[in-house]
Amino acid sequence: MMYKSDKHSVAVVAVGGNSLIQDDKHQSVADQYKAACNTMVHIADMVEEGFTVVVTHGNGPQVGFILLRSELSRAQIHPVPLDSCGADTQGAIGYNFQMALGNEFKKRGIKKDVVTVVTQSLVDKNDPSFQNPTKPIGQFYSEAVAKERQAKEGWNIMEDAGRGWRRVVPSPLPLEIIEESAIKTLVGSGFIVVAVGGGGIPVIRNEDGFLEGVAAVIDKDYASCLLATRIRSDLFVISTAVEKVYLNFGKPDQKPLENVTVAELSKYQAEGHFKPGSMLPKIKAVVKFIKDGGKQAIITNPENLARAVKGKAGTHVFP
Repeated sequence: MMYKSDKHSVAVVAVGGNSLIQDDKHQSVADQYKAACNTMVHIADMVEEGFTVVVTHGNGPQVGFILLRSELSRAQIHPVPLDSCGADTQGAIGYNFQMALGNEFKKRGIKKDVVTVVTQSLVDKNDPSFQNPTKPIGQFYSEAVAKERQAKEGWNIMEDAGRGWRRVVPSPLPLEIIEESAIKTLVGSGFIVVAVGGGGIPVIRNEDGFLEGVAAVIDKDYASCLLATRIRSDLFVISTAVEKVYLNFGKPDQKPLENVTVAELSKYQAEGHFKPGSMLPKIKAVVKFIKDGGKQAIITNPENLARAVKGKAGTHVFP
């Protein structure tokens, strides 16, 4: 079903951080910029359809690169805290998106400006995830080295799927987008905005009410959903690796979902069709967006964004 946009329509589009890494041989900054250019073509298509777009994005691989550089240079220079890693990647990816989209606009004669907002996401310091960290970050270690880091630096560590040991951090739910007002103002003025990178930099309020960064990772789909709800976005799109959501994915009887209600999607979720760490967070995010008053959500891959908005691709979720 086609979403009918007008000059006042707002869409929040969540782009996966992995979409900037094509494979192990294309991880450089130049490679990531090329991938950004490919994705921004499709964002420009949406702008031509009449949308003011807020682009959000993941940053998992990029944060991993910073942590690895920090690890390799431990003897020479101070390590980079995890919240600063998030800020660094928001700036770098935002820069790539701004340049790629700005250049695409110039090719098409679109008079739009793109701006990146380094975004903080407020979390509850008593969120249960702080007592049970499960989100793996950074490189793999031997058990001995991992336990050494645990003792010296207070890391939480966990064995990861038989591949080695990794640091794990909390993944709390976002409660508030600190820069919400600024993003609303920019969107209302017609800017294309890049925001909530990596789910936002996780911050808490201390006993005096001041913000403090914490070592955690926020799911970018949940944060994007919160932002889309708070700015009253007309459309929420999650861009991922597949063109549609499937039931029985990867099995001979897999079935694509095209137009689906929240009730139907919740039923499929309860039946266990969607895997944690893969499609499940995306399903939860679009369901929450609709339940909180959103009109329509779409899950599709980057190359089908424009077709999906026209109703020709993707999984469309309605109340």
